[in-house]
Amino acid sequence: MLIDIIAGARPNFIKIAPIIAAIEELKDVNMSYRLIHTGQHYDKNMSASFFEQLNIPLPNYNLECGGGKQSEQTGAIMIRYEKLISETVLPNLCLVVGDVNSTMACAIVARKCGVSVAHVEAGIRSNDWSMPEEINRIVTDSITNYFFTTSKTANHNLISQGVANENIFFVGNTMIDTLVKFRPKFRKPLFWEEFKLKNKEYLLLTIHRPANVDNETKIKEYLEQIISNSKDLKIVFPVHPRTKKVIDKLGINHERLHLIEPLGYLEFNFLTENALAVITDSGGITEETTVMGIPCITLRDNTERPETVILGTNELIGTNPNSIKPALEKLLNGDWKKGGIPELWDGLAAQRIINVLKKII
Repeated sequence: MLIDIIAGARPNFIKIAPIIAAIEELKDVNMSYRLIHTGQHYDKNMSASFFEQLNIPLPNYNLECGGGKQSEQTGAIMIRYEKLISETVLPNLCLVVGDVNSTMACAIVARKCGVSVAHVEAGIRSNDWSMPEEINRIVTDSITNYFFTTSKTANHNLISQGVANENIFFVGNTMIDTLVKFRPKFRKPLFWEEFKLKNKEYLLLTIHRPANVDNETKIKEYLEQIISNSKDLKIVFPVHPRTKKVIDKLGINHERLHLIEPLGYLEFNFLTENALAVITDSGGITEETTVMGIPCITLRDNTERPETVILGTNELIGTNPNSIKPALEKLLNGDWKKGGIPELWDGLAAQRIINVLKKII
C-alpha cells in the first residue's frame, strides 16, 4: 500500500509527525508513504522549522501553493496534486489531516482519481458555516472512506450524517501524540530573559482568525481589554506580519505587551506550558492547553472541540471584547477550573491508526 500523506499548514505538521514515525517504526514492506507538502504555509517558522523540530523527513514533493485567496489556493492545490499523481504513481490511499484548504483539495482530487481517502480528525463540527474550516470539514467527510476520530462526539456527528459504524475509528488525537513525545524537549525562546519572563507571570495571546485580525476595531478593543484587566502580567503575542501592520497602524503600544514573530513548535509550547493562561481564537491550542492543564480563554462563540470545554481547561467567552474582563477576574482570583484529559488523548493515537491501516492492507 502506497499512502500519500498530505500536509500544508502548521497544525498538519504536528498531526502527521507521529503517523510518519509509526509507519517507519513498523518497517512493513507492504506499507510505504509519500509526504506531499502543499506549501499552504510557506513562512519558515510556520513550515520548515516544524520539519526540523519534529523530526519529519523532508517532503517527497512540494506543490508550492502558498498565498492567494481561498479559491485560488484550493484550486492551485487541486491542479498540482492531480498533475502529480497522474505523472508519477497513483497511491492506494490519500491520508489527509485536519480541516485546512489542503485537506479538502487533496481529498477531492484523490476520490476523483479513484483513490480512497482517510481523514484524521474526522467528524469535528463547530456548526458555524462562517468558518472556512467548517466547510472544509464537511466536504472532506462527505467523500472520505475511513474516518479517524479524536472523540466520541465526532463519532456521533458522523453517524448522524449517515456514515457507517464500521468505517469510523475512534483512535484519539495525534496532536497530543506529538505533545507527549516532545514535551521534554520544549525550550525557552531567545527573548525569555530579554523580556524578563517568569513562570506563571505572563499571558500568552494568539489571535489569527480573519474576523478578528482584519477588523481594526475588534483587535483594538481586544488588546485594550486584555491590557487593562491583566494587572501587572506581561502579554506575549506571537503575531503574523500582516496583523502586526494593523496593530502598528492603530498605534497600540504598552510596556507589558510584547509582539513577537511566529515561533517554532518547541518554543511556542514552552511558552504555553509556563503561561498563567492562554487567550486565543484557535481550536488546536485548546487541545494542548487541556492536556497541559493551562487555563484557556477562547474568543469564540463556538468550538469544534467541545471536549476541551466539557472536560478540559478551556472556556468559550464569545467574541464581545467586554467578556474579557470577567474572564480575567475569574482567572486572577484563582477560580479557573482544573480540567481533565479526554479519553484516548494518551500519545498512542498514531499507533492505533497504523493498526487500522494494517487491517485495510
